[in-house]
Amino acid sequence: MSSANPSPRQIVVVGNGMVGARFAQETALLDPTGERVRTTVIGAEHHPAYNRVLLPGVLSGDYTTDQIRLPAPDTPHTTVRTGMRATALDTAHRTLTLDDGTLLAYDELVLATGARAVFPPLPGAASPDGTPGEGVSALRDIADCHRLLTLVRPGAPAVVLGGGVLGLEAARGLQRRGARVSVVESSPWIMRRQIDEPAAHILSRLYGDLGVQVHSWRVASRWIPGTGLELDDGRILPADALVVTAGVRADTELAAGAGIDVEHGIKVDDTLATSRPRVHAIGDCAQHPGGGAGLVQPGWEQAAVLARRLTGTEPGARYSGARPVTRLKAQGIELTAFGRVHAQDGQDGVRTLTVSDPAGGRYAKLATRRDMLVGAVLLGFPQAAAALAQLHDTGTPLPADRLALLQDTPPHTGPNIPEPLVCRCNAVTRHDLEQAWLDGARTREAAASATRATTGCGGCVREVDALLSDWGDRASAN
Repeated sequence: MSSANPSPRQIVVVGNGMVGARFAQETALLDPTGERVRTTVIGAEHHPAYNRVLLPGVLSGDYTTDQIRLPAPDTPHTTVRTGMRATALDTAHRTLTLDDGTLLAYDELVLATGARAVFPPLPGAASPDGTPGEGVSALRDIADCHRLLTLVRPGAPAVVLGGGVLGLEAARGLQRRGARVSVVESSPWIMRRQIDEPAAHILSRLYGDLGVQVHSWRVASRWIPGTGLELDDGRILPADALVVTAGVRADTELAAGAGIDVEHGIKVDDTLATSRPRVHAIGDCAQHPGGGAGLVQPGWEQAAVLARRLTGTEPGARYSGARPVTRLKAQGIELTAFGRVHAQDGQDGVRTLTVSDPAGGRYAKLATRRDMLVGAVLLGFPQAAAALAQLHDTGTPLPADRLALLQDTPPHTGPNIPEPLVCRCNAVTRHDLEQAWLDGARTREAAASATRATTGCGGCVREVDALLSDWGDRASAN
């Protein structure tokens, strides 16, 4: 006598951002017939899932909002409900309450609530209710992007508060729209956590050459709507708009309200489980001992691991932590950094190789230890960046000629050296792209559909475009 097949388990995902949407995609790929799981995704925004990392490209006009949409699972077993917020979580009865009164039961709950922009205690920057003040905006979602495009007009001045990656990308995007942009950073140099001081000086000069004025080691005193941003030295930077990119805070409110352990994020272990049974967290809202919040690739790795676990295709899958790579995606500037970028020569057995070319706008620093690459800053070395990041990820021993690694064609082939990734976010190699091209993917959109390349941080867009163009030219010549 045979028993009936068990009903599919109900997975509810709170958050339709880049990581929540990726988890839904992964479960659909692993269980296309819906025999094991049925997935419901709850998104607060009214828009379909989109690539938030590419919002500065929307500012610059390189993309439309339609072009940064993420693919939705093509299966009836995945339901996406947009424009709704989760207001309460009952982990004892395994139910989720939505703001329209709907009560959803779940077998497994995935929190992918992301993070919110932080507004500093700057007079004029925020209204009493916490919303942005007059002429002020973050750059966290499409609504912020649209708000900025109405605030900043060609020829008008704007100030970006925060000289991190997002701030610099936003500044370049607004400058390409024709705005006169200044960047204010309270640290001694821009991107202080990701790059060293010599690289930052060259990067600041490159931005200055583009027309973006960088003011490091300066603190904002107050925002004066219609006038500009007053600095701690009394100067006022004229501006019609203030773009705040001063950091984010994990959205943990729902989890904390349900009694789940929360610190600066929702605490998870290697299985991405929280302190309550059948509740998991991934992406920017999750706090894992190995890090990963704030970056696309670790969030997607977490989504893939959890999808394999919850669909039962790999119950033992684990997330072991992040090996972050920072890429500045600003038109005309190629910057990649990872690992121990602040290591000094001779410190803890680290040896450094530095190449500085301020006049040419190039800088490279390689930090090595026991023939392994432990960190790098690469400004103006786009061809070497992918191979070096791969060497760092895999722990592959370096060749004796370290300087050769910075050449246009570094020695990254051989039995012990893996093929470098073109798209690190999705682990796509040049061979993968070439195979997709041979199979008929002749445009970037088609290549993205076939391989997922360019759908992550966007840092590989130019390389993918160049490869497709090169293969097309060769085919035409033959």
